[in-house]
Amino acid sequence: MAASGAGDPLNAKDGNAPFAQRIDPSRDKLTPAQLQFMRQVQLSQWQKTLPQRRTRNIVTGLGIGAVVLAIYGYTFYSVAQERFLDELEDEAKAARARALERERAAGP
Repeated sequence: MAASGAGDPLNAKDGNAPFAQRIDPSRDKLTPAQLQFMRQVQLSQWQKTLPQRRTRNIVTGLGIGAVVLAIYGYTFYSVAQERFLDELEDEAKAARARALERERAAGP
């Protein structure tokens, strides 16, 4: 007698293909061979999706790095264009100069 899942792919009773059943290893008692097979299938699925995941991770990392550099660059650009402190210093110098002229004019 053949093992379950082996042999004819169609179920002899109703003519339908067998479905994969979701198994919970913590509830169902599985043999060591079944557990080993599950690990082997999981590993092969993981290895199959690894290149796609690696590419996606690289693209995501480059995108995040580009955003960080853009924010950093924009910050330096905007700070470099801030001239209000320079204008305030110029106004303060002019005010000091006017005050000195007034003192000289009002002096002895």
